[in-house]
Amino acid sequence: MIDDILARVANGTLTAAEAKKELGTYEDLGFVKIDHHRRQRQGVPEIIFGEGKTAEQITTIIESLKSRGHEVLATRISQEKAAFILNEMPDLTYNETARTVSFVTKKPEGAGYIAIVCAGTSDLPVAEEAAVTAETLGVPVRRFYDVGVAGLHRLLAHIDEIRGADVSVCVAGMEGALPSVLGGLVENPIIAVPTSIGYGANFNGLSALLSMLNSCASGVSVVNIDNGFGAAYNAVLIHRLAHKGATT
Repeated sequence: MIDDILARVANGTLTAAEAKKELGTYEDLGFVKIDHHRRQRQGVPEIIFGEGKTAEQITTIIESLKSRGHEVLATRISQEKAAFILNEMPDLTYNETARTVSFVTKKPEGAGYIAIVCAGTSDLPVAEEAAVTAETLGVPVRRFYDVGVAGLHRLLAHIDEIRGADVSVCVAGMEGALPSVLGGLVENPIIAVPTSIGYGANFNGLSALLSMLNSCASGVSVVNIDNGFGAAYNAVLIHRLAHKGATT
């Protein structure tokens, strides 16, 4: 990248001021320092966490990311914030279930896929956050929803396709049993996501979290409660390693 910028300065297609801007590692907007070099270091541009930020702040950050040619993903976006953001930038997409705003330049493609396995319909917001995250980062996903352990035949009806995934993200609330069951049926890595869905003794996801951490199935790792984004991000890294060097 640096060689390309210097060459453009030398041939006159880029000014010194423009080169300085492109070489800057981050953009300081006062209320935020946007890390424009994150994609170069980690392969993924900076992701926006929407909670606690105003719609105006989120819009400003998105405009900056888009101006540098980055894909955009903002999580935990309420309907009210989304209405403001899309009014300013109608080319963005809002997923109401996932509570995400995204902008992508191409559809997910390539070999392999991530399985998003969701126990119940009440867990869909977390599962969809995971699915949208993976798709925004360029990885195909296949959704397997409402396949919880209360009706195990629903999971078994899709087990061959789940086994074909490079990695599975398994989302469950209540007692959080689904990742352990799935872990005994597949050979791919499972990233378990406990959700805050459940009655009182669920303790807003704590019981599901502890169940998953104490899973007797091998190959199950666990992220924080309701963290669909974190699970998908790790799943994308695993998928990329599985297909490193492959051509699409």
